[in-house]
Amino acid sequence: MSVLAGISTAAPLPDEDALAIADATGDRAEAVRRAASSVRDAIYGRVVTYSPKVFLPLTNLCRNHCDYCSFRRSPGDPGEWTMTPAEVDVQLARAQKLGCAEALFCLGDSPEKAFGAYRRTLATLGQSSTVEYLHWAGSKALSHGLLPHTNAGLLTDADMGRLKQVNVSLGLMLECVSPRLCEPGMPHHRAPDKRPERRLAMIESAGRLRIPFTTGILIGIGETRRERVESLLAIRAAHRKYGHIQEVIVQNFRAVPGVAMSHAPEPDDDEVTLAVAMARLVLDRDVSVQAPPNLNPASAEALLAAGLNDFGGISPVTPDYINPKHPWPHIDALGNACARAGFTLRPRASIYDRYVERPGFLDPQLVVPTREVMTRLAAHGGPA
Repeated sequence: MSVLAGISTAAPLPDEDALAIADATGDRAEAVRRAASSVRDAIYGRVVTYSPKVFLPLTNLCRNHCDYCSFRRSPGDPGEWTMTPAEVDVQLARAQKLGCAEALFCLGDSPEKAFGAYRRTLATLGQSSTVEYLHWAGSKALSHGLLPHTNAGLLTDADMGRLKQVNVSLGLMLECVSPRLCEPGMPHHRAPDKRPERRLAMIESAGRLRIPFTTGILIGIGETRRERVESLLAIRAAHRKYGHIQEVIVQNFRAVPGVAMSHAPEPDDDEVTLAVAMARLVLDRDVSVQAPPNLNPASAEALLAAGLNDFGGISPVTPDYINPKHPWPHIDALGNACARAGFTLRPRASIYDRYVERPGFLDPQLVVPTREVMTRLAAHGGPA
């Protein structure tokens, strides 16, 4: 495959070459995976990482209606919740005892804009806004020796600046750059916060604010392979402006009963591993490529063979509230799968080392707690 013949470990594929591999099949697809694996080996060696975390969904209220989502609720729906401060504190204490390093705060998009009942709930909790509640929760996580990472959907610059005071990183899934998925009959039609231009604008704003950032693509929701590559190229362009994207998640759609896409076909292992490989070849070399192991429980070795270098957050405390039917793997079992493939699995922090050193990317008050967590992880086999 001529496009891959000149692959360099120092530089990703140019735009045209990246788009040329989008529809690779058969032997050509396998060549893409092998090339991505070689690039990963050259950058990261044979070490693959994960973040030991506690997952804290402060609220599952969300104004968006994505056709594949089983997480979101409206006030009064069965299963709706907003965590109380006491519940947050209990989970953080459990996470501390079990050796977690990350507190992931993940919640619905813009609930205050949609629901007066939620605004009243915040008031009863003594919080003026979701961002203020997240700020309190981040401070509480730090007091338990955990490093906060927040994914709260679309945020303003002021919101992100406020959260940067108590978070070592923030995140927002791009999902797909194509506006086609927002048209009638498509999965984002009733999701105003999933408009790609709005999500790209926040990703770029995070860069201007020097915030270490996680984003990613969601595959299997009706996008084409070319649109996956275009999404990766958009992420790469933002990173090249600001150097702030530390990891990109390649997340695969899993069907859930009761949602509009409950009978939609899931991407198979070949699709998932090819998307991982394309991410590795398209993204700049300092950006980690990640895929959730609980959504691919039998595919750890195949993901590694496609160029993966990180498994993301795994919790010994809480379920994956976004995909509750897919439990986290046991760390020993995942470590054994990595060992069979010739890799060593190690824990890492929710901020990558280079951002601790780069001026302006970590609030000065967070430097000491961040170094303490990194030292603790290193003592348990994590990156030094």
